[in-house]
Amino acid sequence: MSSVASTNKHVGQSKSRSRNPYRLMTENTLSGMARRKALMGYLFLFPTILGILVFTAGPVLFSFVLSLFRWNVFSPPEWIGFVSYQRMVTDSRALTGFWNSFIFVVFAVSLQVLLGLVLAMILQSHMATWLRYTYRTTFLLPMLMSGAATAIVLGYMLHKEFGAVNYYLGRIGIPPIPWLTQPTWAMVSVIMSYLWLSTGFAMILFIGGLTNISNEILDAADVDGARGLTRFWNITLPLVSPTLLFAAVTGVIGGLQVFDLPYIMTRGGPGDSTRTAVMVMYESAFKNMEIGYGSTIAVVLFLVILAVTAGQFGLSKRWVFYQ
Repeated sequence: MSSVASTNKHVGQSKSRSRNPYRLMTENTLSGMARRKALMGYLFLFPTILGILVFTAGPVLFSFVLSLFRWNVFSPPEWIGFVSYQRMVTDSRALTGFWNSFIFVVFAVSLQVLLGLVLAMILQSHMATWLRYTYRTTFLLPMLMSGAATAIVLGYMLHKEFGAVNYYLGRIGIPPIPWLTQPTWAMVSVIMSYLWLSTGFAMILFIGGLTNISNEILDAADVDGARGLTRFWNITLPLVSPTLLFAAVTGVIGGLQVFDLPYIMTRGGPGDSTRTAVMVMYESAFKNMEIGYGSTIAVVLFLVILAVTAGQFGLSKRWVFYQ
């Protein structure tokens, strides 16, 4: 009997609450506000989503469709299926372009991240204010220059016969270096030019990462006697690892798409020593007017970038530490 009475009591209370007009009005008002907030959020996201669909997803899909056709712009497209992909597998120039892109990324991005971290740590150390501003400006100014302008200027400076670099090297007894006319030196020149342009960006990222390290953690490390490399390896590097991941991912994505520096400085030469995947894509599509084959290279490059980025995020679970 007591259980039946308790049940009836709860039922009566629920009915009274459901009949409470003030409670119903409050719930309706809250749900309406939640819907309006969600709608406002979607409205703010809409321009970004539209931009991604129009300028990223749309071109990628259209490039894949074009890769299935043979088209030279002047005649109607001809369906050939996956013939262009089979051709690319045996195309020595395309494979060389991808190989050069990988070589460039391995050295350029590794040095970019390393130099960016070292420069950021130097900038975070104790130094005079004027020296800090001078130091910061020196490494950030190259970011304001375009890659094309940088390639033109550095191309003249690295010229073997009348370049400024070889001139000053000759003043100290070093013979002229074939910066742009010898395969190995040509790749070194492109990598150095890329580092001059991009190291400042990596430095900014690491300055932000180092600034976010808690002072309490650093004070505790000092109390425990952590100094020098021990402190860097066990404290600083793990705490700055999210920034390191971001710098590596963005560096690899940008490095695999490098075009302006090698195209202007070396035209992909000597031979094919500095010809990158993007250069092969450009030459196939806009010089040889093989739009379908150029689109094939673009699709494969997109898939390579996607796979490498996914691999970086997958491996990051082992070494990235989030506070």
